Amino acid sequence: MTETTGYLGSGLVLVKNPHLDLMEEDILYHLDLGTKTHNLPAMFGDIKFVCVGGSPNRMRAFAQFMHRELGLAGDGEDVADICAGSDRYAMYRAGPVLSISHGMGIPSISIMLHELIKLLHHAKCRDVTIIRIGTSGGLGIKAGSVVITDTAVDSSFQPRFEQVVLGDVVVRSTELDKDLAEELLACSREIPDFPTLIGHTMCTYDFYEGQGRLDGALCSFSSEKKLEYLRRAYDAGVRNIEMESTAFAALCGLCGLKA
Repeated sequence: MTETTGYLGSGLVLVKNPHLDLMEEDILYHLDLGTKTHNLPAMFGDIKFVCVGGSPNRMRAFAQFMHRELGLAGDGEDVADICAGSDRYAMYRAGPVLSISHGMGIPSISIMLHELIKLLHHAKCRDVTIIRIGTSGGLGIKAGSVVITDTAVDSSFQPRFEQVVLGDVVVRSTELDKDLAEELLACSREIPDFPTLIGHTMCTYDFYEGQGRLDGALCSFSSEKKLEYLRRAYDAGVRNIEMESTAFAALCGLCGLKA
């Protein structure tokens, strides 16, 4: 079964779950937020940009950086963790920018995204852009480069996110917004300190064998086999490797988020 991306002309964030309408309260458990305990439109209704990344400390530092860049009152050093009641994720805001950690890997980011998307929906946010920022392993590019993802691909270099739902394999598209990628590339020209390029990002299910590393507790392949695989990945357009992009692209695309 294949699901495709969908958008609304209103710019609202979609949720594709009819069961939510039957619930008296939606508890965003891992974010320590809820529709009855918090006034989500008042707290988040003016959010226009969401930046997500793995580390809580890194996303706190990013929120402080945005606080300074936007010229907001105060120095931003005491930015508050909105999810302080939960130890799963950290969330900060600087004006219209929300900064959230997602942990490592598809399971962790998918839990966060489900609850984030519902949060943006309940808050009646419009025209939201979401960007994942983080470290990755470069492939055939200069160390320190920034890769702007145009398409997230799986370990077979296919633009898809496969998930088993009630025993059935559901396939979702991982295409990302090409105009946003070009816009980010144009912005990078104002910052010449590091090379920036557009390319495919390969998403794997683990850090060691899945990415061809030779230093894990298990390794079932030779160094020659590793290099042959990485060459095929490069030829398929892959320029970096990480562990979240296919889930990120699939969920954001299905729910009408520019990503």
